Amino acid sequence: MMAKEIDRVRARSAWATVKESPVITVIAVTPIVVVFGLVWWLIGGWAAFLLLVLLGAGAVFGGKLLR
Repeated sequence: MMAKEIDRVRARSAWATVKESPVITVIAVTPIVVVFGLVWWLIGGWAAFLLLVLLGAGAVFGGKLLR
């Protein structure tokens, strides 16, 4: 049960940071958007979609493996 409490605290802290300082969020997200845009422009939409799926799967399964 303690792990769920820590996750809630971290999620609320992250959301508070986004609300308080959206510039930090933009700076953190910009490299991902640029890479996604470059892949879309250079290779095409199917590759960008595949990259998005792979990054999503990596975030989901990688997060579970790190715990």
